[in-house]
Formats: sequence, C-alpha cells, structure tokens
Amino acid sequence: MDLIVANARLPDEPERLVDIGIAEGRFVAIAAGLSGDAERLDVQGRLVAPGFVETHIHLDKSCILERCQSARGDLTEAIAEVARVKRDFTAEDVFARASRTVEKCIAQGTTQMRTHLEVDPGIGLRSLEGVLAVRDAYRWAIDIEICVFPQEGLLNNPGTDELMVAALKGGATCVGAAPYTDSDPHGQIDRVFEMAREFDVDIDMHLDFGTDTAWLDLEHVCDCATRFGWGGRTAIGHVTKLAYVEPARRAEIARRMGDAGVALTVLPSTDLFLMGRDRDHAKTRGVAEAHEFLRHGVNCSLSTNNVLNPFTPFGDCSLVRMANLNANICHVGSAHDMGECFHMVTSRSARLLNLDGYGIAVGNPADFVVLDAASPQAAVAELAPVLDGFKRGRRTLTRKPAELHFPDGARHAAR
Repeated sequence: MDLIVANARLPDEPERLVDIGIAEGRFVAIAAGLSGDAERLDVQGRLVAPGFVETHIHLDKSCILERCQSARGDLTEAIAEVARVKRDFTAEDVFARASRTVEKCIAQGTTQMRTHLEVDPGIGLRSLEGVLAVRDAYRWAIDIEICVFPQEGLLNNPGTDELMVAALKGGATCVGAAPYTDSDPHGQIDRVFEMAREFDVDIDMHLDFGTDTAWLDLEHVCDCATRFGWGGRTAIGHVTKLAYVEPARRAEIARRMGDAGVALTVLPSTDLFLMGRDRDHAKTRGVAEAHEFLRHGVNCSLSTNNVLNPFTPFGDCSLVRMANLNANICHVGSAHDMGECFHMVTSRSARLLNLDGYGIAVGNPADFVVLDAASPQAAVAELAPVLDGFKRGRRTLTRKPAELHFPDGARHAAR
C-alpha cells in the first residue's frame, strides 16, 4: 500500500472507525487495524468522504462581476449583461477566469464537475476552447465534463445549432437547453433530444426558471425522456416554478419525474438571489424543495451554478455551503434530511452524472476528502472545512484545522 488513512469515519457508518488502504491510485482495503510500511495519515476520527461532485456550474462566465451591471438583480438583466460582455471573451480570458474558479472548487474538495457552457454566434467556440484547456490543465485534481447549451435561444438564434453540433464534435460530452429564452421552447427541447440521440450523450437542461406555474416545460421533458428511453440520462436544473406549485400538484409532478427517470438539480444560491424580485415585501424564496422529490424517487443534487457574476454575485465554490444553505432555506432539521443534503453533493450527484467507480469502496479510484466533522450531518450543520483532498490517491490540497491560542491557564479554566 502507498497510503493508509487511519481512524476514519465513513458517511454510511460514522459510528465506527476504520482504516483505508490505498495503492496505485485506488482503494485496496477498508478495515480496522490496517498495518504496513505505507505512509500513514491519522485523521483522528474525522469524516472521510468521496470527493464532492459539482453537477451544475458555469466556468465560462464566472468572475465577471466587475464588467457587469446588476441594478435590478433579476434573471432578464443577468442574461442581458452576460450577453453584452461575453462578446469580448477570448479563449485566454476564459481560461484565466475559469482556472481561478476551478482552483476554488479544488480547494473546497470537489473532484468531479459538469460545467455548462454557452455557445452562440456572439461567442462562437471561444469559451469551449478556454474551458477545454482548463479541463486538461487541472486533470490532476478534478475531472471536468462540458455540457454545451444555448443560453440566448436556439431556434430563434440562427447559427447556434451548428455551433452546438460543432462543440459536441469538439469535446463537449453533454447537451443542455434553456427553452425559456427560445421563441419555441418545446421545439428547442425536441432538438436537444435529437442531438443527445445523435451523439449518445446525456441531457442537462436549465428549465422552468420563473414563477408562473400555468405551464411547465418539465412535462414535455418527461414525455421525451420516456419516449426516447433517456431516463437516467436526463437532468433539469433550477425549476424554480416548483416552489410555487401547490403540494398535491407538486407530488404528482414528482411522481411523473421519478417514473420518467428525470433528475433534479437545485441551485440554492442563484435561485434564492434571483427569485422574489417581483415583490417589494414578503418576498418568496423560489427554491424547489429537493427532499420532497427524493421521497418520490427522483434523484436530486445541489450545486453552485454561478460564481461572481450577475446571476450570483458571490460564491466560494463550497458544496458544503450549498448543502447548508439548502437546509436553511427548506427548513431541514431532521438528521435523515440533513444527511440527504450531504448525499446531494456527493453520491446522488455522482449518480446524476452517471459516474463509474465513485465512492469509497475497494477497487474504486481513491478520490476523497477529509472533513473536520464526525458525520455527514455535522459537516452540513457546522459548515465543516475540508482539511485534505486526494485525487486518484494523490494529495491535492491541505488545510490546517483552526488552532486557538489560549493565554496561560485559560484552557483549563475554559473546560
């Protein structure tokens, strides 16, 4: 063995301590009392979890806040502002900003990522070029999948279709959508399903971003996923309209999504920031309650979405923070549901991305983090920092625990 992680607590059994053996970048043993000449990392009863999985982030337009205005703070303004400034993006500019964001993600323990990336006649494939370079440059710490989508519309934006096809031929391995910006929302959805079948890739759509529940595009997505056998390969993100649907109808929608195999990604920070702008008091939260959908068999994830741009003018790329924020917004208090918040940034996110070999199990790649907590629930509730991160058995980050410097005698008095 190359490394033994000693005295670890695992997410599914935090009550007992185990040692984890790693060799040639993979987990080779999980048991109490492992011995050998390998390097030994004693985590002293802390939580060791598989690396965090970011299912929905926008590297290409991160870190542009200083270039944009954010007067109203709503979705329409955010789309317009990014459309205005991205025409000046270069591949080098995208690489620099995306690298800054990826390094934050790595420092917060993220080892897998799906980034959504815009193509249209205004930006062309310049963002793709920049993000492909980031993907290759940071492969030592994180695996990045690219989902290409038309933020400003597809059928109403000539030339975008050809660019999406070119991106799928040139490195993108997932296709997305934003039908709420299209002149023909269902037409865009249909075309994206055509692309997915042509290239045999998964689908991940921005969907039902708003408050008007008179119509929901997700119903058409469920129909398409069922018709084309794309269950388990189709995800929808945001879906803020679900927060405004009455409980009985919401349960019916959840059952339909579960039957169709359509997964849900909730983006707490962005959805909370953008929703409720139509009111001057008693503002709504606009965040879909993922836990309710979990209970109806829908796989769900929590993710970051945007960082330092008009869609979300803040962000440190911590998925533990997203789990904690979601728990606060959705009134999560039980130990079970708090644990699900953790799973929605780890194992459930991995399932949404259809990752093979994810998790702390013998034979899997040794992608893992050490958190300064004793359980998944404590990690979420206390915003536990990531102290160590590993990718394929190689250390990628180290963070020292906070140390209090008591004056002489004060430590004993405090106890």
